[in-house]
Amino acid sequence: MAFRASVLTLYPEMFPGHLGFSLAGKAMQRGQWSLDAVQIRDFATDKHRTVDDTPAGGGAGMVLKPDVLARAIDSTCQNDTRPRLLMSPRGRPLTQQRVRKLAAGDGVVIVCGRFEGVDQRVIEARGLEEVSVGDYVLSGGEPAALIVLDAIIRILPGVMGNDLSGLHESFEGGLLEHPHYTRPQEWEGREIPSILTSGNHGAIEKWRHEEAVQLTRERRPDLFEKAESEKNG
Repeated sequence: MAFRASVLTLYPEMFPGHLGFSLAGKAMQRGQWSLDAVQIRDFATDKHRTVDDTPAGGGAGMVLKPDVLARAIDSTCQNDTRPRLLMSPRGRPLTQQRVRKLAAGDGVVIVCGRFEGVDQRVIEARGLEEVSVGDYVLSGGEPAALIVLDAIIRILPGVMGNDLSGLHESFEGGLLEHPHYTRPQEWEGREIPSILTSGNHGAIEKWRHEEAVQLTRERRPDLFEKAESEKNG
């Protein structure tokens, strides 16, 4: 079955965005995955198609209304068991492990917040899983949704030209990825490390692992400590 993605948004024209190009775009054309961008505003019932209101208790900004968003979710997810994600800076950080679990399913529903956020009641009532793509705030959930879909689609079976290429990337083994080189052999006085042209595949893999460990220790000590803890049981 093709992977089905549904995105609930106030700006459906932002999709598929960059996912309509390159490997993801070709995979969509082949029918390996599909995308349905749902306009939340279509589920408003007043003549002004109102989707937000002022925060209860006062404060700046506006909040997405639970009734309108719930109707959009219910219409999209009838008899549907796909995970329901809400892009939110207060959500759990997205990890490669979570991406792989999502990619193993039959699809995902992503809600893109706007304004100050989404009424908490609809988050609880519709079982939305809050997910963050980083410790920063965006103007809306759309760019974050594209990031999530990008991470998922690229590892769907048959999307990448070489399915093995994804096994050696950053985060796949708990470490950052090792450095890469290609021809020419010498560039601006800098040589490709000789080990990589030695033909000794065992030594090459050992070098790559050592480089990955060193990079992770220097740049992401949190990941390094986690990887060491898991290795030591």
